Amino acid sequence: MAGRVITGSVRGVGALLSFTKSSRQPWTILCNTYAKKAAVKSKGKGMIKDAVKGPEVCKDPVLLTTHAMGVNIYKQGTDPELKKDTEYPEWLFNLHLGPPKKLEELEPDSFEYWKQLRKHHMWRLNKLRKGKKL
Repeated sequence: MAGRVITGSVRGVGALLSFTKSSRQPWTILCNTYAKKAAVKSKGKGMIKDAVKGPEVCKDPVLLTTHAMGVNIYKQGTDPELKKDTEYPEWLFNLHLGPPKKLEELEPDSFEYWKQLRKHHMWRLNKLRKGKKL
């Protein structure tokens, strides 16, 4: 915000305005003014915006069954080929990919049970604190 100084003698409004003593003027009033908004520049006539294009989608069934499409993050190079199931570790096929298990479904001695229990406790405390006023 830009500042502006109003000088001169003002009578009767001393209680409403705050006065400051300056070395140049006996009494000055400091006022805040707002800067003008920048004008929007037009880009000219006939300018057509280019639509943002996403990555190309491969629809070839042979490539989709033999390669991991979309895994290559580099501009150059190809997507890696898929291997046989025997070449991958066994734990990869045992991963739980569905929705998270409920607290009642987990074993009480497992790490996941206690982690979920802490999370539920934090949710409960946050709901209780939300209703309190300071």
